Amino acid sequence: MSKIIAAILTKNGAHEIGDCIKSLQWVDEVILEDTFSSDGTVEIAESMGAKVFQNEFINFSVARNNALANAQQLGAEWLLFVDGDERVTPELAAEIRQVLSANAIVGWWIPRYNVMWGHTMRGGGWYPDHQLRLLKIGQAHYDPQRQVHELAMLEGASDYLKEHLIHYNYNSLAQFKLKQNRYTDFEAKILQKKGIRANPWTYLTMPLREFRWRYFSLGGYKDGWMGLQLCGLMSWYKFLTYIRLRKLQQVSE
Repeated sequence: MSKIIAAILTKNGAHEIGDCIKSLQWVDEVILEDTFSSDGTVEIAESMGAKVFQNEFINFSVARNNALANAQQLGAEWLLFVDGDERVTPELAAEIRQVLSANAIVGWWIPRYNVMWGHTMRGGGWYPDHQLRLLKIGQAHYDPQRQVHELAMLEGASDYLKEHLIHYNYNSLAQFKLKQNRYTDFEAKILQKKGIRANPWTYLTMPLREFRWRYFSLGGYKDGWMGLQLCGLMSWYKFLTYIRLRKLQQVSE
């Protein structure tokens, strides 16, 4: 049986790390890529048998590359990335064990249920929300220049699993707004690097396109009032992204 390690990226996640590790008792080893947590995260993880590696945070791509390198040094053939607010179900664990012998596949996409303050999303881009998380070591890496929404680059084929990760995404609307507000800064910088400009009409067209895409194309309507609310908020944050992109343009001009 191929050796599989699970890696968790952490920064002050003491409130959730224990439950996350409990859902990973079936793997051969758990490692933490920790950014010098100060709330007991490391102590809890080590008491549960996890190995902890600590580095200054540069970006998520660099952190994931560090995890791949550390897992390789520990003799793993496969690495499963799990976030601290995610849980692996027994059904997903069993399916992963079954597919590790599929030699032609070097990366597996995992569908994910997103739970937002008690509601499990059914559309709007939050479901099935496939994540490329199960990687064959030596045949996957991340672009260190990509600061957000990092994606593994594979030297081979990928396929899709059927069982789900459970993602306890946001505990409250306030937490959602805080995180999305941070993302707009990252997104604006990425758009600027790509040479995309904010023009007067984009303040209207891009938010409308975002809402139409999420609510209609991705089925946000399936979540009723919650879907309408969240699709509207994502449209608003798309507007803010272009406002911040315009400010970046003004600084550089």
